[in-house]
Amino acid sequence: MMRTVVDLNCDMGEGFGHWSYGDAPDEELMALISSANIATGFHAGDPNSMNRVVSLAKAHGVALGAHPAYNDLQGFGRRKIVATDDELVNDILYQIGALREFGRRYDLPLQHVKPHGALYMEAAKNEDLSRHLVETLQATSPDLILFCMGPALTYDVAKRHSHPVVRELFADRDYGDDGMIVFTRKGAAADPQAIADKCLRACREGKVETESGKVIDIAFESICVHSDTPGAVEILSAIRKTLTDNGIRIAPARDVLAEEPSS
Repeated sequence: MMRTVVDLNCDMGEGFGHWSYGDAPDEELMALISSANIATGFHAGDPNSMNRVVSLAKAHGVALGAHPAYNDLQGFGRRKIVATDDELVNDILYQIGALREFGRRYDLPLQHVKPHGALYMEAAKNEDLSRHLVETLQATSPDLILFCMGPALTYDVAKRHSHPVVRELFADRDYGDDGMIVFTRKGAAADPQAIADKCLRACREGKVETESGKVIDIAFESICVHSDTPGAVEILSAIRKTLTDNGIRIAPARDVLAEEPSS
């Protein structure tokens, strides 16, 4: 089935104090997306950057998302930290709460939560962690959409608990034959139009080519581009133009889910 509406998300505010990560200004990125994943202080971000990026999301009509991580500023949240599921979920809840307050400041409700980096990948294969996270969200924020990969255990757990969940297509990452992204610490430069064509094929055919050259099925409601990928602005521009030129509408994740056929 061809996808006619899709969310376009990006990780934002990934600096700290006077330091920034990547070369794409948040202002330029925000103008191109429909959902923003905002760093909440553990891998990047601080109160001032959260305030600034939330205000940008409000100005651009972009849906607000928390992007919590392992407590790993030095490693940018891309190193696994050994902790109990309870400790990790408490860290996530703490970070969600921080961003939610900045959203309230600008009358911008929190739409979603998307774990960052190594924490995202750990939840994808750790059913106990995913279950604890989903059950905690249901107790605290039952309408808060959880972002994950389609083949992730996170998705299975969320569906079993009837919790709102969105699957991502990673535009600027390679896929393995198992449908999981190939984890990398730094994205490589790529051809923006080639990435846009990859997204268009995924929307039209539900297919993506893996690192080995195999073509596999891919199911998703949102397309992610990382702000630290070289040429992120050009990539997002190419995706947005290519999809809209082919009749595919860009909308926040909550609107995409609202238009999905009931299953």
